[in-house]
Amino acid sequence: MVAGWEWDETLFAGTAAHYRRGRLPYAPGLADALAGALRLDGRGRLLDVGCGPGILALTLAHLFGEVVGVDPDAEMIAEARREAAAGGVAGKARWVRARAEELPAGLGRFTVATFGQSFHWMDRELVAATTRDMLRPGGALVHISDLKTETPTVDGLPHPAVPGAAIEDLVKSHLGPVRRAGRGVLPQGTPGGEAAVLAGAGFSGPRRLVVPGGQALERTVDDVVAGVFSMSFSAPHLFGARRADFEADLRRLLRDASASGRFSERRPSTEVFVWGKGTSPR
Repeated sequence: MVAGWEWDETLFAGTAAHYRRGRLPYAPGLADALAGALRLDGRGRLLDVGCGPGILALTLAHLFGEVVGVDPDAEMIAEARREAAAGGVAGKARWVRARAEELPAGLGRFTVATFGQSFHWMDRELVAATTRDMLRPGGALVHISDLKTETPTVDGLPHPAVPGAAIEDLVKSHLGPVRRAGRGVLPQGTPGGEAAVLAGAGFSGPRRLVVPGGQALERTVDDVVAGVFSMSFSAPHLFGARRADFEADLRRLLRDASASGRFSERRPSTEVFVWGKGTSPR
C-alpha cells in the first residue's frame, strides 16, 4: 500500500455507470493472445481480482468453464451482473463483493487469476501470496494494463484529439493540485514494481505479451465526459455540490476543442505479464 494513504470504499464511488462507456477498450486480440499463451480450452476457472464492471472477466468468459469476479464496490458488482446477463453468460459468472485482501473468501481454486489495472490499489504482498495459494498447480497470475510506453497520435484521423492536458488542468482547478483518491490523496501516484512483489511471492517468470492496439476510435463529448467520471481521481462524488459546475466547464472545454463534438482516439496496445505459480515463495 502507498505510505500515508488508506483505501476506503469511496475510491470508485459513482464511477461504475461511466466505466464501460468512458474507458478505452483493451486491444481486440487480448482474448486470443491469452488463449494461446495459456492453452485455454473453455474449461477451468478464472478469478478476476478488482473486476470493476466485469469488462475483462466477460471478455475472457468464453475461455473458461466459470468466471468469478471480485470487487469491493457494490455498483461495480451490479454493473458486472447486468452485463453478464445481457451477454448470456450469467450462468457461468459469479460476482463477489469483497476486497482482494479478504480472499480466499471460500472461493476455491482457480486456473488463472487476472488483475486488470487493479493490483496497484491493493496490499500487494498479501494479495500476491493469497492468490498464489488459490491457484491450481500449473496455474498463472496475469497482470494486464495499457502499454504505458506508447504515445498514440491521431494523425490522419478525421477529428481532433481529446484535450487531455486541458482536462487534467480543469480537474485540478476544481479539486486542487494533488491527486485525489477516495477520502485521501496520492501526491506520488500509485506504486509500481509489480515484478519484485510477484517474484517475492514465489511466482516464476514473467512472460511478456504485447497485444497491438492502434485501431481508430470516434468519441463523442458524452464519451469523454464518461471517461473523466470513470477515474478515481475525478470520481463524481469528489466534486460534491459543484459537480454540475465542473461538468458544465468540461463540456464547454470539449465544445471549444471540437466544433463537431467528435474526437479521434486510438485503442492503446495492451501489455500482459504472465506469471507461473512457481514452486515455493522466497
